Amino acid sequence: MPVDPQVQKVLDQSKANGASSFNWIDHQKARTMLDALFLHEDNPIQIGSTMDRFIPCPWGTIRVRIYTPEGIGPFPVFVFFHGGGWVTNSIETHDSVCRHITKLSECIVVSVDYRKPPEHKFPAPVEDAYTATQWVFNNANSFNGDPGRLAVGGDSSGGNLAAAVCLLNRDQGGPAIKQQVLLYPVTDYYLPGTATYSEFASGYTLGRDLLIWCWNHYLKSDEDINNPYICPLRSASFANLPPAFIITAEYDPLREECELYAKKLQDAGVDVTLTRYAGMVHGFIMHWRIYDKALDSLHEIGRELKKTLY
Repeated sequence: MPVDPQVQKVLDQSKANGASSFNWIDHQKARTMLDALFLHEDNPIQIGSTMDRFIPCPWGTIRVRIYTPEGIGPFPVFVFFHGGGWVTNSIETHDSVCRHITKLSECIVVSVDYRKPPEHKFPAPVEDAYTATQWVFNNANSFNGDPGRLAVGGDSSGGNLAAAVCLLNRDQGGPAIKQQVLLYPVTDYYLPGTATYSEFASGYTLGRDLLIWCWNHYLKSDEDINNPYICPLRSASFANLPPAFIITAEYDPLREECELYAKKLQDAGVDVTLTRYAGMVHGFIMHWRIYDKALDSLHEIGRELKKTLY
């Protein structure tokens, strides 16, 4: 189907404003631009409570924000990693998304403020994501969570981190993860790239040049691309991983690699639910105020988490 009319309107406005010609060289400028886009929540979605905590680790601390739903726990726990090409965004930019998921899933959501490149290249974000997941499992009782009902997930590069956490957790015999929720995740490198990498290389919010910019910030060396904790699609095995709920967007350069990852999991015997949102572009969930289908997707995430964890 054609691009959703609500999306097309935003794309046209961005082009008219010159957003498509933004120079993605300076990562600090990119962070400032995206903060300005997403940090405007005047009437936050009401949930039970929020609380920031700091996880001690050998390299310092990791900040997490714990979103608790209304009601009486203990509640299932969903550990969430925000997207932004590993380089941009934060707990704050994804606050409204986490509030939505908390309310709709009736789960505690723990949003992780992992270290970002280029200041902290791979493996720092993966180390933080896995350390935070282990901490949540070991300390869930301290914030009314149930460690026996644990899920992980994220959007875009956050989905990449969630997939990496599941692989690392399996390989190291970590705590049981009941579900992975991957929202248009990065699963492979841009070379050789899939057909959708070329088909949607520009003009749809996320383009090939921006993806290359993100990869160049994240990696220390191109030789790392066969590491499955960087490119989950290149894992030698997809067996014994948690059931997966995966969302893709029709007009997303990452669509094909996301759906290939879903197939690899299915072929290995993993239970997979895959939903492709027609007419949508990469990152659409962040625009739930504008796109009807973004709000639909948040409701679907809530239903899937409830189905698995309750």
